[in-house]
Amino acid sequence: MYPVIRTLKEIILNRRRPALGPMEAHVSWHRCWPQDIDVYLEMNNGRILTIMDLGRTGLGIRTGLVAALQRNGWGLTMAGASVRYRKRIRPFTRFRMVSKCIGWDDKFIYLDQSIWIGQDCAAQILYRSAATDRNGIVKPERLLAEMGMSDRQPRLPDWVQGWIDADRARPWPPVDHGAQP
Repeated sequence: MYPVIRTLKEIILNRRRPALGPMEAHVSWHRCWPQDIDVYLEMNNGRILTIMDLGRTGLGIRTGLVAALQRNGWGLTMAGASVRYRKRIRPFTRFRMVSKCIGWDDKFIYLDQSIWIGQDCAAQILYRSAATDRNGIVKPERLLAEMGMSDRQPRLPDWVQGWIDADRARPWPPVDHGAQP
């Protein structure tokens, strides 16, 4: 089930927090509750992806992204992700999430999110995201202008560009290995 109460909490809390620039990090605190765990008594990997929504919600509110989307009737989509799970998140563990825009290209905005338990990184996700309207993808420059920002397009880190390049080489649509002969 989607964490509606947690989402409402993030909306209420982050409307009161100071605004962030487009490249500033949003830090939020969360806890692994019993409804988040799987049969291995750790936070379920799918739940981690859902909890990451909470960090992006706070980031979107504080950077003005949510307001720009609402003003223009735009949507927001995730167009790709690369995930690393490195440390188990056990029940009742309190953790810190860091959410940050790390750049954009001509179509997409790239976000880096990580979950930290003390000084240890438990999970890290690189997302490719886009604002959309009825005609398709809204160019990042237009989106940033709607957010009142005129920041220059930063150079993407090499590891992000490597992921973009590798993803371009990946076949689409994928081979349907379950197709009937």
